[in-house]
Amino acid sequence: MSIPRNLTIADAARQLRDGSLTSLDLTTTILDRAIRANESLGAYVEITADTALEQAAAADAAFKAGTDLGPLQGVPLAIKDIIAMRGTHTTANSRVLSSDWSGNADAAVVRRLREAGAVVVGKSTTYEFAIGLPDGETGFLIPHNPWDPSRTAGGSSSGTGIAVAAGLALGGLGTDTAGSIRAPASANGHTGLKVTYGRVPTSGVVPLAPSLDTVGPMARSARDCALLLDVMAGHDPADPNASRHPVDTYSTALDGDIDGLKIGVPMPYFFDHDYMDPEVRTAVLTCIGQLEDLGAVVSRTELRCPGLASDANMILLVAEAFAYHRNDLVHRWTDYGRPTRLHLCHGAIYNAADLVQAVRFRHRFSTAAAALLTDYDVLITPTTPHAAPVASDVDASERLRAPSYMAQWSLAGLPAIAIPAGFDTSGLPLSLQIIGRPFAEATVLKVADALQSVTDYHLATPPLFA
Repeated sequence: MSIPRNLTIADAARQLRDGSLTSLDLTTTILDRAIRANESLGAYVEITADTALEQAAAADAAFKAGTDLGPLQGVPLAIKDIIAMRGTHTTANSRVLSSDWSGNADAAVVRRLREAGAVVVGKSTTYEFAIGLPDGETGFLIPHNPWDPSRTAGGSSSGTGIAVAAGLALGGLGTDTAGSIRAPASANGHTGLKVTYGRVPTSGVVPLAPSLDTVGPMARSARDCALLLDVMAGHDPADPNASRHPVDTYSTALDGDIDGLKIGVPMPYFFDHDYMDPEVRTAVLTCIGQLEDLGAVVSRTELRCPGLASDANMILLVAEAFAYHRNDLVHRWTDYGRPTRLHLCHGAIYNAADLVQAVRFRHRFSTAAAALLTDYDVLITPTTPHAAPVASDVDASERLRAPSYMAQWSLAGLPAIAIPAGFDTSGLPLSLQIIGRPFAEATVLKVADALQSVTDYHLATPPLFA
């Protein structure tokens, strides 16, 4: 059976139910692709073939017995390797993390996916502790962009992004503290959702910066992300930061109707920065025009201090990360990759006054963003100012200096989805970002789905696999 690499979760769910596809056939195909491509693409730290096939067979048996656990039943997914999963070692792509860190237990989100009948293909690669850069000296595979292996695959949820783009999984989990879901979605040409802070529990996830960390879905389409979020969202008593805010049924909100919906386009910084590639600007504005054609009301606006918001997010992130790793940095310095050490030790530079100022600014910026979102249902910006750069051109210092169009929304705790917006002249994916009010994932997903109903960028397959 020929299974396309751009098969969506939604389409797979329909085929699994009409009998034209079995989970065992689907999973076998996905595993075969993953095993053959992993050395060159570096998508997985560990491929759990035996248990995946067992889960697929169980899903098929459940279908045959008339048991339907929902759209994820029998669907192969990837789990970022800072998220605990029983039967595997959580490594965080590091030699530092203890082999028994997870206690052989599932994180809350993994448990929920299993209960929904999902099949787990394996643990996907990440930047070390979700903060470093790929470093061959640590002994882990280097992730490569499937559109051009010389390019970065983005991070830190690199592996899940590669797996989705290359057809090595139909979707999966990433984490996002300053853009770590959205950057791979941008680089690899798929969809990735950073949820409202607290919307999805982070219990069982190796922390980076606990006041910023989120777990979110990564998949080809907004509809697929909605199907994943339907299962993932909700309070967990093991996570003190998990919200009790009511959970929507996100997939039912995707009705295609955005007539009259108000879209704000903050132009300063996001569209006129020196780092901005004109091709990105044109692609994003073209997509915004398509939303306007669908009935959305679009107007240009301005957001105060987005650059400072990115800086404040970075200060809080590295300070919290340094606090978590401080003891291991003292005693196991050389076990960390060099880029990871550099990023973490930036947290030692800031003093108490810096942190207080960052926290104060966070409150002011969140208030300003909330005020702007009283005038608009969503905001739209580019996800990144350019397509995926050549990996050898990316270093830790440059990464710290470069502007971010994503960290602002992490600082404010807002939901933000990255979706494909076309391609540059060299054929690399471009991406836009849709930002919403707190816990308004349904609206964000609805706008993304509406755009994907009139574009097919999210269904494009890397030429390596065409």
